[in-house]
Amino acid sequence: MKTIVTGGSGFIGSALIPRLVAEGDEVVLLSRNPTAARSKLDSRVKVEPWDGKTTGSWDAHLDGADAVINFAGEPLDAKRWSPAQKDRIIASRLGATNALLRAILNAKKKPAVFVSASGVGYYGPVEEGELAEDSPRGSDFLSEVTSQWEKAAHGAESLGVRTVVLRIAVVLGDNGGALRKLLIPFRLFVGGVLGSGRQWFPWIHRNDLVGVIMFALTNPEVSGTVNVVAPESVTMKGFCTTLGRVLHRPSWAPVPSFVLKAMLGEMSDMVLTGQRAAPKGLEQLGFKFKFPQLESALKDILQ
Repeated sequence: MKTIVTGGSGFIGSALIPRLVAEGDEVVLLSRNPTAARSKLDSRVKVEPWDGKTTGSWDAHLDGADAVINFAGEPLDAKRWSPAQKDRIIASRLGATNALLRAILNAKKKPAVFVSASGVGYYGPVEEGELAEDSPRGSDFLSEVTSQWEKAAHGAESLGVRTVVLRIAVVLGDNGGALRKLLIPFRLFVGGVLGSGRQWFPWIHRNDLVGVIMFALTNPEVSGTVNVVAPESVTMKGFCTTLGRVLHRPSWAPVPSFVLKAMLGEMSDMVLTGQRAAPKGLEQLGFKFKFPQLESALKDILQ
């Protein structure tokens, strides 16, 4: 396949792009920093510059491409959520998605599939009950971000392109992501629960996320929105207890909610609230998780 990737230079892309290359795909990465991207990637990956919001010379690659994978967007934890930063988070996602759709519209031969990222934050903070793909959206900032992002991505359907929107949980893997930050206090023997500990902590092993993307690319039955979350549901307390056990470290030093709110402002909602999202769509489609249980996932990453 010829596959176009955006947002592929970071934590997820570092696992996804080697998998695509290993499958024999011709991979074109659209990057705002092509020089840095080329220095980190296999020489077989073609890197094209783009600004994440307008079409340009790169759009010729979409004409005749088989698939587009869209992960472009300002990281949610890049800065404190000021009004300007909130606007930047939303604009970066909508700008990139709409630029890709304009390029698809202009393509003589359109891609067969468009895979776009979103997040389980769509559902907002939910204390009770399991959430499937048809559960209602929330009303907080993350719900608004993901709702607008998904609406833009579904525009590819009107262009005749099979569209898959991935509502992704917290991604666990080595050398990056949320786990790298959570490990620091545990390795210093001061790890513990964040907030009350009762909030749900939806998670997915990075290798399973890559597996879901590959599954979506090659399986024509996959379309619409799917929750990308491991089958095992855990609370924040359960996650921290398991992490401490795998690391052979105590989990005894809780961080109160007011401390996190003082440090992070509204961004603290990402760890102080959660939702029990379930992978109903993937399970119905027959996707097999390599790491359905948290302890085995953490052992694979950390040991």
